[in-house]
Amino acid sequence: MAIKRLEHVGIMVKDIQKSTSFYTDVLGLKLKGELDHPNGKIKLAFLGFEVEGETEIELIEGYNDALHAEGKVHHIALTVDDVEAEYERLQSMDVKFVENEITTLPNGARYIFFEGPDGERIELFEKN
Repeated sequence: MAIKRLEHVGIMVKDIQKSTSFYTDVLGLKLKGELDHPNGKIKLAFLGFEVEGETEIELIEGYNDALHAEGKVHHIALTVDDVEAEYERLQSMDVKFVENEITTLPNGARYIFFEGPDGERIELFEKN
């Protein structure tokens, strides 16, 4: 098969500066680059953790302002070492959680969902 890996996840946002600040200041991603689309309407921002071969997050402003309540991507998942510690850290930053309970899967993995600035769902995922 020619597909090698997940390159990036594109998330449509209403305010690229607000969303960039959220992903960098709250989640700790690094802004890797910004582009204006050739059509003159769309702005792009690429974020990651500066790890070789990583999957990036692409924020897209101007494509479609009619975002669904959950955003245009159901969720993205971020691996963490300690889901409880990250849950507490994000709570102290007034991040809105979908539910206030960490779920443990039968295999021992744990997760919880919270929302980004445009209601996009983000999952903190702790592997067993």
